[in-house]
Amino acid sequence: MGQYTVDYIIIAAYLIGIALWGVFSGGKQKSMKDYFLGSDVVPWWAVCFSIVAAETSTLTFISIPGLAYATNLNFLQVTVGYLIGRIAISYLLLPSYFKGELTTAYSFLEQRFGKKTRSFASIVFLFTRVAADGVRLFATAIPLKLMLDISYPAAIAIIAVFTLVYTYTGGVKGVIWVDMVQMFVYLGGAIISGIFLLNLLPEGWTSVLSAAGPENKFNIINFGFENGLSGFFSKPYTLFAGLLGGAFLSMASHGTDQLIVQRLLATKSLNSGRKAIIGSGVIVIIQFIVFMVVGVCLYAYYGATQFKSDEIFPKFIIEVLPSGVTGIIIAGLFAAAMSTLAGSISSLSSSAMMDLYLPFTKKQLTEEQKLKTSRYLTIFWAVMLVFSAIIFMESPQAVVELALSIASFTYGGLLGTFLLGLIVKNAKQEDALAAFVAGIFVMIAVISLKLVAWTWFTMVGVATTLLIGYILTKISRNE
Repeated sequence: MGQYTVDYIIIAAYLIGIALWGVFSGGKQKSMKDYFLGSDVVPWWAVCFSIVAAETSTLTFISIPGLAYATNLNFLQVTVGYLIGRIAISYLLLPSYFKGELTTAYSFLEQRFGKKTRSFASIVFLFTRVAADGVRLFATAIPLKLMLDISYPAAIAIIAVFTLVYTYTGGVKGVIWVDMVQMFVYLGGAIISGIFLLNLLPEGWTSVLSAAGPENKFNIINFGFENGLSGFFSKPYTLFAGLLGGAFLSMASHGTDQLIVQRLLATKSLNSGRKAIIGSGVIVIIQFIVFMVVGVCLYAYYGATQFKSDEIFPKFIIEVLPSGVTGIIIAGLFAAAMSTLAGSISSLSSSAMMDLYLPFTKKQLTEEQKLKTSRYLTIFWAVMLVFSAIIFMESPQAVVELALSIASFTYGGLLGTFLLGLIVKNAKQEDALAAFVAGIFVMIAVISLKLVAWTWFTMVGVATTLLIGYILTKISRNE
């Protein structure tokens, strides 16, 4: 334990400190809306940082440097697509969210189609989010398990308990303010790692250029036409897959997922929401540049090795960085995970409460009873995420692929249903539900058969849902 004592102290202090900050910054909530939407207007810049932190998981922190180490900078094409998608969200979907008193992303579907569509979308969201973030929670527990020499369930429980403390007491406001701090912690950790890497190399950045340059590690743009049309759709990090696929994925994850929409609604105005969502896209590009440059520096330090790409960055953190610095970096890794986990718990409980429980309960609840039920749901979903993480411990598939696949099954159908409501004016609830279900089934086939690269998944799902919804609308009008 001796060599890790300082690291243990840093990590413990961070976990306790961030939990207390969340409790303090969240303030007191008097109603369910205070708890899930924030009692006061949350500044757009805080929401902007919170969005970036929420979408950056441990998988991103570990896998993206590993991806640059193993390949090149082609992934940056996807991040530009992410920004394009957010700009589209701010003008297509956000205006609808700020009309009237929408409380979740799926309130729009009730206004446009009816209660059944809202309920179905919420249920799809709940199952998808629990599964995908269960995988992410398990990934975060790996370094804690190795450092403390404890079981995976114990490591998972420790992370979940600290996250639950401030999510339960501070509500979405506490989550947002903690996320803002977490973003600077994990991004700072990545920058510190990069500085250490450059200092360890004989000639600093010159060593990186001479090692990575001949291997085309700095290559960003890839048109993907080398192997004809099949290669165009089978490679994930080409220019068009990145720009189009990244844009549609971002529109789905940031425009129809309660995890992000809940934060945007906390800004209380359309203009502030737009600044938050577009600003997050700019920051994400900068963030991925940092992560990927660290990966290229790792290549200059290690050269080609037999290690898996996902193992390279953790190996450097644990084996090379000095004690104390390792603790800071691992705290950054926890920051990336806890921000996603806290947002997941809050968005799951808000959707379950406002999309399912309140519309279907026959009881007349006081504000105090609504708030109490909301807190109970927060505990329930935290427990469900722990169980989900424990289940995925046994999965033989790489965790990053697993998490992306789970989300991809439903994102296309979800975004397609939202766009159907906006574009096809005559579409009815039956058309929307049938198209939504069809979109999900088509995606199951596309992903299972690996017909296209993962960056195309959401776009295929959207196109399928819109096409089927449009055809059904035409048929129902002609009857």
